[in-house]
Amino acid sequence: MNCRHLLMLLGMSLLLTNTGPSAATKLSAEEVRNLLASHQDGSVPDLTNQDLSELDLADVDFRGANLTGANLKRANLSGANLSGAVLDLAIMRKAKLTGANLHGASALNTILAEADLTGANLSGARLITNFENADLSNANLEGASMGADMHNQPMGLMRLSMYNATLRNAKLAGADLSWAMLEFADFSDADLRGANLSHTRVGGAYFSGADLTGANFTGADLKSTRFAGAKGIDSIVGLDKALNRDTAYFH
Repeated sequence: MNCRHLLMLLGMSLLLTNTGPSAATKLSAEEVRNLLASHQDGSVPDLTNQDLSELDLADVDFRGANLTGANLKRANLSGANLSGAVLDLAIMRKAKLTGANLHGASALNTILAEADLTGANLSGARLITNFENADLSNANLEGASMGADMHNQPMGLMRLSMYNATLRNAKLAGADLSWAMLEFADFSDADLRGANLSHTRVGGAYFSGADLTGANFTGADLKSTRFAGAKGIDSIVGLDKALNRDTAYFH
């Protein structure tokens, strides 16, 4: 993400703060489906800033849709196809996305706190997202780009937050989680082979049964992190350069 894109997102964020969801048109679920159906010619459906909160949109095809700044709080998106969709600045707190397809989606400064993403496909997505207290059990995050870009932070650090999130059995092999906030997250039985967790905050996180073969923890803060029962501990990269390693539990 370049500086111009970041500034655009921040400008839109200020606009949304000033106008609020009430300024957007409240669409019905039927109207949303009709709008999406009218774009079957390949044009991009535009739902920018729309209020779609609490709608039942299960199994709806949003492929490639522009949902920038949309209010999807508590919306039911179970089984929905959001592949390639733009969800930047969207509010999706407590949304239901079980089994949803978000492959290749963009979610920058998106709020998915307390959302249910069990079994969701987020592979290849760009996620600088608030997943605090979200459920990502059995989710696929392989190839997802979640690391903070430390060379493009002119207005302050933007980074992934999975504070207290559940990622049991999640697929994270090779994922970039660098600089993320992962305190108290549950990664039990997750696949983190070769994942980049450098400079993360993982205090109190739980890795029992997780496969950490070749994972990188260089510069990570391991205060009270629980590694007991994890696989591949001996192959973890950067443990000698991690912070508060003496407070972590390996047995």
